[in-house]
Amino acid sequence: MNHLIFVSIAAYRDPQLVPTLEDCIGKAQHPERLRFGICWQHDPHQDTLPFRSDDCFRILAVDWRDSKGACWARSEIMKLWRGEAWFLQVDSHCRFAWGWDVKLIDEMTQTESPKLILSTYASPFTPGGDEILIEGPLQMAFQGFTEDGIPHMKPMAIPDWRSLTRPRRARFLSAGFLFAPGSFIEEIGYDPELYFLGEEAAMTLRAFTSGYDLYHPRETIVWHDYGRPAAPKHWGDHSQQSETTSAWHELDSRSKSKVRRLLAGQPVESFGLGSARTLEEYEAYAGLSLKLRKAQEYTVRCGEPPNPEFTPDWEGQIFPWMVRITFDRTLLPNTAFDDPEFWYVAVKNEDRTEIYRQDIPSSQLATLTTGQSKIVLVCEFESGTIPASWTIWPVSKSLGWLRKLEGELGEEDYTIVLEDEAE
Repeated sequence: MNHLIFVSIAAYRDPQLVPTLEDCIGKAQHPERLRFGICWQHDPHQDTLPFRSDDCFRILAVDWRDSKGACWARSEIMKLWRGEAWFLQVDSHCRFAWGWDVKLIDEMTQTESPKLILSTYASPFTPGGDEILIEGPLQMAFQGFTEDGIPHMKPMAIPDWRSLTRPRRARFLSAGFLFAPGSFIEEIGYDPELYFLGEEAAMTLRAFTSGYDLYHPRETIVWHDYGRPAAPKHWGDHSQQSETTSAWHELDSRSKSKVRRLLAGQPVESFGLGSARTLEEYEAYAGLSLKLRKAQEYTVRCGEPPNPEFTPDWEGQIFPWMVRITFDRTLLPNTAFDDPEFWYVAVKNEDRTEIYRQDIPSSQLATLTTGQSKIVLVCEFESGTIPASWTIWPVSKSLGWLRKLEGELGEEDYTIVLEDEAE
């Protein structure tokens, strides 16, 4: 084995690209083993990038107007791979733990799996003069299904992570932090037709059905900047009115159509499911019914997979709920209304397990800033346990997480939605 690590970074008009590269190199125990593949989507008339004369950097320079999105960029980067033993895919706004390269390879040897992927949502950090790196690794928890039936995930802390002696099994993989053998590039590859939502669900299914075992690292190895409110986004630049080669909503529509076919086990033209495992085996492992858009309670609680044995009719024990959260607007700080980034809204059961979460963006919160003193939020979701309490946790653009508001649900605040009521 050559011990080289091919580091894939797709950067879209990101001023954090160079600090990310410098931190990646500076924190590695063996920086001489690193080889970088970068899709640099930038303004060719304004931007410069160091390292371009270094043989360890393979840079694909693209005018940002010609970009087709992150998945396309990641697919293009894979063409730059030259047989390196290891493959690391990260975003262009990250920080790294000391000795991250050795730590990742060490964790790969701590399981008996012959085909292993380490992946998770990286822990958060905020760039600046005094960067604070939050300690404690995260796992990817099931959050719900979109209107298109696509599973989407949320970050959750790994309990008792300090006592772990091996990586924790995972249900999903993350596009922003993925470490695998270099053969992953040949066996799985990256579908350039995907756009954003559904990318991680599709990659999860393709990797699992191809025989790869999914794990979360047992310690924090990479941090990610999740804020970036002023950062340019592909979907913001590539509107129908912009002077770009493709509108984002057209790319997104085609992408979601392909992901839905993958989730249904239907054949696709390229980058389909593997043949080592079936889609049904993944559903049993993860505790999901992709067809019925339901999740087992063990999955909602983020218990480590594979899921325990379940009754054949478990889907019938998951009910659609409607919950009304009512609170006085004066209980929240003014910044929650004047300077909102989003509101975290959660519903929990009697065990204080989160059974529903929604992040309400500032665009939707604008409708709540006028009117009566009472605010009513309606949440619709599916669960096998009874809703018991709620949490509203606003996030300010300037101040970050504000004071949270919590309350109990009365019997009049929730109900099971029957089929004839939904029609």
